[in-house]
Amino acid sequence: MGSDSNEVVVQPLDTGAWFRSYLHGGTSSLISTLTTIITFPLYKTVFRQQLHSTLVRETLAQLCKEGPLKLYRGVAPPLLMKGLNGTVLFGLQNTFLQKLSVWAEPPLPSSVLPAVAGLGAGVVEAVLFTPFERVQNVLQNNKNDRSLPTVRSVLLKLSSRPMASGYYTAFLPILVRNALGSSFYFGLKDPVSTTLGVYGFSPLASSFMSGILNSMMISLPLYPLSVLVANMQAQVDGGDRGVRSSWQQLWAARQRSLLLLYRGGCLVICRSCITWGITTAIYDQLKRRSE
Repeated sequence: MGSDSNEVVVQPLDTGAWFRSYLHGGTSSLISTLTTIITFPLYKTVFRQQLHSTLVRETLAQLCKEGPLKLYRGVAPPLLMKGLNGTVLFGLQNTFLQKLSVWAEPPLPSSVLPAVAGLGAGVVEAVLFTPFERVQNVLQNNKNDRSLPTVRSVLLKLSSRPMASGYYTAFLPILVRNALGSSFYFGLKDPVSTTLGVYGFSPLASSFMSGILNSMMISLPLYPLSVLVANMQAQVDGGDRGVRSSWQQLWAARQRSLLLLYRGGCLVICRSCITWGITTAIYDQLKRRSE
């Protein structure tokens, strides 16, 4: 397959490159977990807004009333998920990228291969991490504090239910969100970084800004899916409601207003931009040093 300056050159898969992609992805995500700890109160504020459609001051008052001990209730699943997520996402995308370059029939344009590989990685990510998100959302819902006070109690409760209404509640919207998000991220990451480099940004700054800009472009249109997931997963009982009926209920609860649907969106997009900016910068820096 020919290539020009705008195409992605794909090298044959070798064991060293395969291992490094997983290692670099996991390392970058583990380092960026510091931002997860720091910004978790922000995430919890957004989650409550997604669930109850309250104003920031009302949500903060609710969290303050619950006290500092409950502020970090539900932080364990995202911390564990974050470390594993980078390993799976970056490693699988690189593996799929190498395989597609050899197996694709007819051959795909090399410029779209990263996006297609990202789509596959996003699908696997959804399958593996939906249970983590489910547990996290149950724990963050203050209405479950008495009936499900610990992670163990949540796990036991979800294990007693069918998969579709237990650990895999809201799997379809998560699948769509993660697959599209990963596809756009990997499809845009290198082109945006290269363009910024042309305008005089250093490689590290280009990667950081690429992560921020991509996260912003991805998070904004996909945010309603995150709101839908939060509302579907926060309750343990009543998880048998389908995606369509859940969306209709959510849309009615938000008074059919996009403004209310996007309440808390600015905060979560800001958090996502910081996290993915740092993760992208670290990953690209590790990759450059290993080449």
